Amino acid sequence: MARLELHINDRTEIRDYPEGTSWQQIAGDFREMAGQDILLVHDLKTNRIQELHKEITGDTEARLLTYRDAPGKAAYARTAVFILLRAIYHVVPREALQRVTVEFRVGDSFYVVPRGSVCVDQKLLLEVKREMESYIRGDLPIKKRNISTDEAVRRFASYGMEDKSKLFGFRRVSRVNIYAIGDFEDYFYGPMLESCAYIRTFDLVPFRKGFILWLPKADEPDRLPAFNAPGKLFSVQEESFRWAEKIGIENIADLNEAICRGEANNLILMQEAFFEKKIGEIAQRISKKDKKILLMAGPSSSGKTSTAHRLELQLRAYGLCPRTISADDYYKDVADRPLDREGKPDFESLLALDTEQFNEDMQKLLKGEAVRLPKYDFRTGRREYRDGETRLSEDDVLIVEGIHCLNEKFSEKLPKEAKYKIYVSALTQLNIDEHNRIPTADCRLIRRMVRDNRTRGYSAENTILRWDSVREGEEKNIFPFQEEADVIFNTAMIYELAVLKQYAEPLLFQIPRSSSAYPEARRLLKFLDYVLSLSPEIIPKTSILREFIGGSCLDVG
Repeated sequence: MARLELHINDRTEIRDYPEGTSWQQIAGDFREMAGQDILLVHDLKTNRIQELHKEITGDTEARLLTYRDAPGKAAYARTAVFILLRAIYHVVPREALQRVTVEFRVGDSFYVVPRGSVCVDQKLLLEVKREMESYIRGDLPIKKRNISTDEAVRRFASYGMEDKSKLFGFRRVSRVNIYAIGDFEDYFYGPMLESCAYIRTFDLVPFRKGFILWLPKADEPDRLPAFNAPGKLFSVQEESFRWAEKIGIENIADLNEAICRGEANNLILMQEAFFEKKIGEIAQRISKKDKKILLMAGPSSSGKTSTAHRLELQLRAYGLCPRTISADDYYKDVADRPLDREGKPDFESLLALDTEQFNEDMQKLLKGEAVRLPKYDFRTGRREYRDGETRLSEDDVLIVEGIHCLNEKFSEKLPKEAKYKIYVSALTQLNIDEHNRIPTADCRLIRRMVRDNRTRGYSAENTILRWDSVREGEEKNIFPFQEEADVIFNTAMIYELAVLKQYAEPLLFQIPRSSSAYPEARRLLKFLDYVLSLSPEIIPKTSILREFIGGSCLDVG
């Protein structure tokens, strides 16, 4: 017998089970206590996330994960995509369907586009949904097996999934896990659920050229939220994705091939030119408007500081005189800052900023008065006043960047007619392959851990352990305001993972197995293993990526 210490919600149970018992059987015993399906297990002894088909081999301690836990939610989403793909390939005649692309996330859901001569309408989606529901009612099992990488390359090439075949050609490991529902096989990055029966809450909503696989939010796994058609952010994501298609870099395998062909330099210059073009378009719009305060906001590690400086240069090219101010310089001293739930200083809260002082300073600058602006020192945790006074001329434009800048409470004493709102985010254009998305948050997390280590001396472990708090702050303080922006700007660089990899991997390898950050570090290392490295030497000194890896000619820290 094996003794298990099991954690579910806020409770802990001690149970004995025969060795060889599957986690799926154990999960069934705790379904009622959890109040919802148990989807995965975090084995605290090995500090690894386990699928439910795994069997116990001795005494252990584990946390049972549901949809409210990030790994469980991600596994539910991957499994829903798998079921959807099988249904589409079953319903649509093969001659009419070239491929199906999961293009990008829309909140908690996915935008999916079938390619070929297929007509995506309500009738088709109803057929596909009924097919999916038949798998769910039938409790079709999802089987996992391990095959050689060479066999995976041949198998997915025969299925017409060329992107997967190319991706596995870059794998350094000799074997790979694939999943099957009946005779339909696919590869997924991350653990999956055991059966189609788990996917009970979803919908298919027609949108643009495809449809949205609509999924529940984490706090209400059994109820779909009302569907709100995506707005400005979706349009920016789609524009970036179409640009990636045009240049032939849709996924990691395409990026790896371009690097192998020696095309990295041209790819970087092309991406930087596209980036500069978009900033120039924003500057041109601003130059035609009578706006004095440009408020720039975005989630963590979106590259707001570099974007602000690049925009400043473009505005100067239009004859304007911009001044850049970082909202971070108005952080309160550590002793005066609010604390998060764990009792640590909360950098993400609006209350961490001295908004009263900010509004007072900005009002004075708008009136042409001289002001001594602060500079926040992250190492000492204090605001300092090192520089002399700043004064704005009549023609100057203020660029203020920070995560709260689109929140009216941040600048409530400043005249609305003087403001122009810019939302900045890193919305990656790449897929791992056509069915596996690279989460935008993953790219930002990698950016942040590289920058935090370089500029603040933080370990990757520290960054990862703080990340949930950061994301919670973004959900509360940033994302609700993104559609209110006058313009949304995407800072994701199509080549950036190839550069960030060599900085991030050594930091991730330093995280010990005993750390609660270890499962996330292991997941990111597996993800980065797909990507070939690219030398940072060829990255322009004006690139937004320099904000994270260092070497920028802009004042970005």
